[in-house]
Amino acid sequence: MSASRLQRVAVLVLAGAKPLDVGIPAQVFTTRASMPYEVRMCGAAPGLVAGGDGLSYHVAHGLDALAWADVVFVPGYRFPDRDDPPPEVVDALIGAHRRGARLAAISTGAFALAATGLLDGRRATTHWHYTRALAARYPLVRVDENVLFVDEGSVLTSAGAASGIDLCLHLLRRDLGVAASNHAARRLVAAPYRSGGQAQYVPRSVPEPLGERFAATRQWALHRLGEHLSLGVLARHAAVSPRTFSRRFAEDTGYTPMQWVMRARIDAARELLERSQLSVEQIAVDVGLGTGANLRLHFQRVLGTSPSEYRRTFTRGE
Repeated sequence: MSASRLQRVAVLVLAGAKPLDVGIPAQVFTTRASMPYEVRMCGAAPGLVAGGDGLSYHVAHGLDALAWADVVFVPGYRFPDRDDPPPEVVDALIGAHRRGARLAAISTGAFALAATGLLDGRRATTHWHYTRALAARYPLVRVDENVLFVDEGSVLTSAGAASGIDLCLHLLRRDLGVAASNHAARRLVAAPYRSGGQAQYVPRSVPEPLGERFAATRQWALHRLGEHLSLGVLARHAAVSPRTFSRRFAEDTGYTPMQWVMRARIDAARELLERSQLSVEQIAVDVGLGTGANLRLHFQRVLGTSPSEYRRTFTRGE
């Protein structure tokens, strides 16, 4: 991100827009000292936009906001499988993307992005109820119904409303680092990070009342990353067999238990690199990776950079 000005975020409110989908990016990226963003709410034209669920929106800006923005959010809207968005909206989205803006859809906002052709040949997702409709209407889009969000670089999509928070936090992590994303999550009283690969909807013929127990084990592990955390240790804490733990954990998170532990350790290391002056060797010990060489190895594999380069990128002056 450029330090010379605030990053510009436009939230495109289309007819039938869902209230949570509209509010999430507006609240996450609200301008404050820790959030160097400016947000504008816009529509096909300035004025009143009839929304879904009994609400309407008064937007101050028209499609000129898309020519202004660095990031354009397209919140979900009702009946996306019936009609394409207006041609002028499609053209404005294509123009914004061509200019270099990132386009991010929440829930059924993916239909508007698909109408531009920008999702053709790319992975994308939407609310689980509409994944088949999206695939049928836009067969060139590689629809993935089993994820919370998909990051294709300049075009991003997410599942239902709550996963819009995950997508926003993911963008913050890309722009500002883990510490800023975690700070925003605490402000929102949201989970600091759920991977895009986490399943959005897992139907089961017989409910298994283990969700809270597994969540408690993940929280327990996050406070013990510097300790030995094997599959057996985690399964014992959850009071289930290792086989059951592995199966359910992968269903819930999209990761195997050991993959999740490694990502948690890398994220903990990222935050320490951003917020402390601890050496790479000490950070490796604190997060359970043992040695600086081991931390560097996994950093390169997961993030494609070194701990020192990451620290230089995300350490900002007071």
